[in-house]
Amino acid sequence: MTQTRPDTLPLVVLISGNGSNLQAFIDRIAAGRLQAEIRAVISNRAQAGGLERARRAGIETAVLPHGEYSNRESYDQALMARIDAFRPGLVVLAGFMRILTPAFVQHYRGRLLNIHPSLLPAYRGLDTHRRVLAAGDAEHGASVHFVSEELDGGPVVLQGRVPVSASDDAESLACKVHQVEHRIYPLAVQWFAQGRLCLGERGVELDGMPLQRPPCYRPSPDSVTLQ
Repeated sequence: MTQTRPDTLPLVVLISGNGSNLQAFIDRIAAGRLQAEIRAVISNRAQAGGLERARRAGIETAVLPHGEYSNRESYDQALMARIDAFRPGLVVLAGFMRILTPAFVQHYRGRLLNIHPSLLPAYRGLDTHRRVLAAGDAEHGASVHFVSEELDGGPVVLQGRVPVSASDDAESLACKVHQVEHRIYPLAVQWFAQGRLCLGERGVELDGMPLQRPPCYRPSPDSVTLQ
């Protein structure tokens, strides 16, 4: 494990799949735009494509297959032990397809972020792109949130919005959402690294003030605006 600079946030990233958001973190760190060091990438699936992304970047990887454990509680206890060995300041869920136990969530309260492909609180759970299309919504997007015991129910930090066009299908809509995910997730982690973002007694706080509404990023104009 490399030595972390005092002003650098140590991260552990949990993945289950291709790891496109992981790549966004890697790229931002390499460009000097994210004050963080990814100490490890951990997956519950040995075939997760994101593991190879991590290896190419020289990041330590670990695989903890959930099928080898009798229940969620025992798996999460083993996962916590693996994560804590890297002493992260923040744990980032980047397509980690596991429902976490309350004990896990409480252990990392205020240090556990997730990104969900919808404008929360709408469309919690899976298959969000098809559900948005079926509902005829004019907008779709993604939400970065602190993780709570409620599935996709933790307080939202930052959102990205994209328009839904008449020609969109689930695949094209997913591509649009991924583009904003790759912008807003590193930004939220950077805020945390800078000490600007935290989960306190008053809920989510940004720059020392309770967040009444999450900031919103839109691809055009290319900015983050409070709405």
